[in-house]
Amino acid sequence: MDFQLSDSQRALQETARKYAREVVRPKAAHHDETAEFPKAQIATAHELGLINMAIPQEYNGLGLSHLEQVIVCEELSWGDASVATTIVANDLANLPIILAGTSDQKRRLLSPFTEKLKFASFCLTEPGAGSDVAGLSTTARLDGDHYVLNGSKCFITNGTYAEQYTVFATVDKDRKHKGISCFVVEGQPPGLTIGKHENKMGQRASNTVTLTFEDVRVPVANRIGEEGQGFLIAMETLDNSRPLTAMFSVGIARAALEHSLEYSSQRRTFGKAIREHQGVQFMLADMGMNIQAARLLTYQSALLLDEGQKNTLISSYAKCFAADMAMKVTTDAVQVYGGYGYIKEYPVEKLMRDAKLIQIYEGTSQVQRLVIARELFK
Repeated sequence: MDFQLSDSQRALQETARKYAREVVRPKAAHHDETAEFPKAQIATAHELGLINMAIPQEYNGLGLSHLEQVIVCEELSWGDASVATTIVANDLANLPIILAGTSDQKRRLLSPFTEKLKFASFCLTEPGAGSDVAGLSTTARLDGDHYVLNGSKCFITNGTYAEQYTVFATVDKDRKHKGISCFVVEGQPPGLTIGKHENKMGQRASNTVTLTFEDVRVPVANRIGEEGQGFLIAMETLDNSRPLTAMFSVGIARAALEHSLEYSSQRRTFGKAIREHQGVQFMLADMGMNIQAARLLTYQSALLLDEGQKNTLISSYAKCFAADMAMKVTTDAVQVYGGYGYIKEYPVEKLMRDAKLIQIYEGTSQVQRLVIARELFK
């Protein structure tokens, strides 16, 4: 085991940290207040190579390792979780193509993202099928050399701005998860309706919409994998993306700890800085301890993928532990600030709202526990 980052990894970390510090952080409060899509910030990320991180080098991407991707994610979410989610949504949407696409599909559907700024969306969740993926009801009917898609997807990140959608639909509802297939919808074709941006509690600048597909035609050439392989592709995709969302929690929590350390050094009660009170020290110590534990667990979940090993159990450990950790750390940060922590003029209440979403998306903390228990019984 080697717990040291390489020189190239440290350089990548510093590039992402500088971007988060100089480009993302200064506008974070503005984007949170207005829910304005941070397109200018994402354009800078594209220039720096901090978006579409997983696209392989043979298709003109950076082909970053899974460990390198999570290193970047910690810095992005330290700057603003909305920006981090917007950026990584592209990787999430492209992962099914990377994992299961043909060489021609990868060339056609991945390479354009390296040439200019484009957004993509991963379309799995439905109004009646979130955690119960096998219960999705969006249908795909074969019609000649096209499939015809009908149904709705909700909570779709980047949906308004996407030029490519990775959509999971069933070709046979009676087959449940074995009937699900994966399709790539290019552009915003006739029959695709984009709903309003959701007014969210946290990560407010991340674009989140409902999509409705009404007789949307998709070429057979844009089916990823074989018919019925969609569920397995989705599960493998989530195994790959779980370390990224776990590391969002680490970045958010690290920001909360840093704010708490600074504030507790300045705020005085009973004649001394509150950092000198044991009750506050214990809270800060627990923050630091649990952030480091989550970081190392997430590193491990990424490294397993880099070594070609299955990471389902460890990535669920990481995502669940880190998400719950971030919620606790940000709640305690608000407590350290006292009454000021509850006021929007101060930074920690936003972090608390941003952290909550990570306990929900890409598998709730409760679903992660189900996955963990299932893997343990194996």
